[in-house]
Amino acid sequence: MLSKRHPQLNKNGELIHLLTLEGLSRAHLNQILDTAASFVTVSDQEVKKLPILRGKSVFNLFFENSTRTRTTFEIAAKRLSADVFNLDIQRSSTAKGETMLDTIANLSAMQADMFVVRHSSSGAPFLIAEHVAPHVHVVNAGDGRHAHPTQGLLDMYTIRHFMAKRGKQFTDLRVAIVGDILHSRVARSDIHALSTLGVPELRAVGPLTLLPGGLEEMGVRVFSKMDEGIKDVDVIIMLRLQNERMKGALLPSAQEYFEHYGLTRERLALAAPNAIVMHPGPMNRGVEIASDVADGEQAVILDQVTFGIAVRMAVMSLVAGNKA
Repeated sequence: MLSKRHPQLNKNGELIHLLTLEGLSRAHLNQILDTAASFVTVSDQEVKKLPILRGKSVFNLFFENSTRTRTTFEIAAKRLSADVFNLDIQRSSTAKGETMLDTIANLSAMQADMFVVRHSSSGAPFLIAEHVAPHVHVVNAGDGRHAHPTQGLLDMYTIRHFMAKRGKQFTDLRVAIVGDILHSRVARSDIHALSTLGVPELRAVGPLTLLPGGLEEMGVRVFSKMDEGIKDVDVIIMLRLQNERMKGALLPSAQEYFEHYGLTRERLALAAPNAIVMHPGPMNRGVEIASDVADGEQAVILDQVTFGIAVRMAVMSLVAGNKA
């Protein structure tokens, strides 16, 4: 059961915010993925608009830089007919010393209905969710090293989509997450989602300095050697080295990292036939992944971005349709 620090479900167990995938049931995740499936074809229509959020105001509050996440949230909200406002944090009153909660209070007074929040501090979207009015919804677009639930969901949608073409379900899969897991909120969300959806073999691969403790207690197999870690897997999720979150020298050099943990064609051949390669972006070519792999036929990285629009449409439509 979710604690008061995770106020994302109402008394009926329905989503009113999306703050984390931790603690959500398989039914919750499947509901979002199934709803996303109904939105995927919207981009193929002549009129790419649905009236679901007509008259609603969605505020994108990105206290950290973002390209894919912010843009796809904006596209998703507009396709649901919402009025979208992107707050320029660098030029907002927050830059003058106004607290985050005072900023939220002022925007709420402007009749905000939903906040999409990215913040460098873990827990910031939770704090906001505890202080907004009952009719206001909060979606976490990434908080510190803690969680990135919509990225986790679009990763699950991508896996489900491509594995279904191969006749496989989550309960048939071996999945490897490779790289800087210690600093990755994407990895945390992916691990929670993959475990909840029944993946029987989940692997974490990387140098010991970038592997957090407690993974094995979560049922994750830990590998410090790349070749062993990706052998026979169906899905490889590569992660960016998050140098901005590292304190001290955790790695000798980018070159040495690529030599030991970079995904090359030779290494990809160790995975299962027709394994898919994923990456949440931004990619560092020649550091965690070779260009011929990133651009190769097994990579589904751009599909992740496309599916992200439908998944974020699903999340916003579902939380907006439920009352606190």
